[in-house]
Amino acid sequence: MSSLASCLFCKIVKGEIPCMKLLETDTVLAFMDIGPIAKGHCLVIPKYHAVKLTDLPDDQMADILPTCKKLAVATGAEDFNILQNNGRAAHQEVDHVHFHVIPKPDDKEGLGVGWPVQGLSKEAIATKFEEMKRKL
Repeated sequence: MSSLASCLFCKIVKGEIPCMKLLETDTVLAFMDIGPIAKGHCLVIPKYHAVKLTDLPDDQMADILPTCKKLAVATGAEDFNILQNNGRAAHQEVDHVHFHVIPKPDDKEGLGVGWPVQGLSKEAIATKFEEMKRKL
C-alpha cells in the first residue's frame, strides 16, 4: 500500500509529475495512460487519495462516471471498456483508485477479457445473495 506522499497519482494531481491532462474537475483528473493498450486509452482518478473504491468517500465519486462517459465519447470509438481494479489479485498496479477508459476499435486493439463462469448452483448463488442482502 502506498502512502499519500509516495503515490504516483497524487504526485500527478499536485503537478509534481506531468501528464497529458484531458479534463479536470474539483474532484477528478483525467489524463492519457502512458502505457496504453489502445489509441485513446486514458485514466480517470479521484483527487482524493484512496487505495480501493471501498476507501473512497461517496462525496468524491460524483464526477467519475460522467467524466468516463465524456472521455469515451471523445475517443470516437463505438465500443469501449471502463475498467476499475481493486487489489493485486484483481490486477491493480497503482495504489490509488483509477478508472481506465479503453477504446475497443477491433478484436486486436484494446482490452481482451476472459469470463471464467464458475458454474455455481442456484443454491450457492441464493446463499451468497442472502449474505450480501443482510450486509446492505
